[in-house]
Amino acid sequence: MIIDHPAMPTKPLRGKSALVTGGARRIGREIALTLARAGADVAITFLNSQAEADQTAAEIAGLGLRSAAIPCNVRSEDSVRQAVAVTVNHFGRLDIVVNNAAIFEAAPLDSLTLEQWDAVFETNTRGPFLVAREALPHLRATKGSIVNIGSLGGLRPWASHAHYCSSKAALHMLTQAMAKAFAPEVRVNCVAPGFIEFQDPATESAEEASRFANRTPMQCNGSAEDIAQAVLYLTASANFITGQILSVDGGLGL
Repeated sequence: MIIDHPAMPTKPLRGKSALVTGGARRIGREIALTLARAGADVAITFLNSQAEADQTAAEIAGLGLRSAAIPCNVRSEDSVRQAVAVTVNHFGRLDIVVNNAAIFEAAPLDSLTLEQWDAVFETNTRGPFLVAREALPHLRATKGSIVNIGSLGGLRPWASHAHYCSSKAALHMLTQAMAKAFAPEVRVNCVAPGFIEFQDPATESAEEASRFANRTPMQCNGSAEDIAQAVLYLTASANFITGQILSVDGGLGL
């Protein structure tokens, strides 16, 4: 006797809505588009990348879904409050928050300025806290979920990125604290990317990409799609998973 398992729904997020911070470019853009392809209406925030944000929102709308590109500085309480309000007013509900907006910066620890330290922490750690806090009443109403985008740097120390690594380690702990505090209505998880290759000579060299691929057990680097698929899993399928830090790094952190 052959028993077929029921097929996964092609649009598991149909009828739901999401807010992706920093969703105009790179990983955030791919996350926003992946959630939209799964059926969700998606709002994205941007700080300086308005043209890219408008393009991403247009692509989401092209899938027959509602979209919005909202200016937001996640370091500002008022700006975050406004972005969440606009999202909820536009969609009528909020089911998913992806805290992706971040600063990635290299700097020698012995000459790191207070301004650099504060800017990274205010964006990478305080920003997700503010977004989650403002979104929480709406997420509780829909039994929604939060996915924070952490980093392998939050699990492994990088001497040239001390402030970045520290901010992401704090975000990982914040994820777990939120998971306990917001349960049982809201699940909170974190995706921690390893080296993600964008094939952009402005931000990475072919030599650097090759070096990281050779150090990775899977013998390749990750893509924005790899991260987006992990976010989709945590938001669409993982109903009994909360408080987890999911490394998506091809084994680089082993």
